[in-house]
Amino acid sequence: MTDRIELRGLRARGFHGVLPAERELGQEFVVDAVLGLDLRPAAAKDDVALTVHYGELADRLVEVVTGEPVDLIETLAERLAEVCLADPRVETAEVTVHKPAAPIAHPFTDVAVTIFRSRV
Repeated sequence: MTDRIELRGLRARGFHGVLPAERELGQEFVVDAVLGLDLRPAAAKDDVALTVHYGELADRLVEVVTGEPVDLIETLAERLAEVCLADPRVETAEVTVHKPAAPIAHPFTDVAVTIFRSRV
């Protein structure tokens, strides 16, 4: 059994994309991260040091989104998953990157890439 910590709808401005305008103007990206880990030790001792601090995780994810630009949101998702798995307690990470202002010439609701990474 794997417990989960979910951080959904994290927003940050980044300069990712293939088009020059995306790199110059930037746009908002929305990140969902789901971490799989055993939460029993933290729950048993009621100790934040025994779990992933979601506020600190949010800070690290925003640093990636606002950091070095990449062409693809697939690459961005991979970098975000690496941040999630950097904590040795995290067994799995599912990361979705939404690009709600993607340069598409037709009406759309969302563009997103979801990746799943495991320590195993």
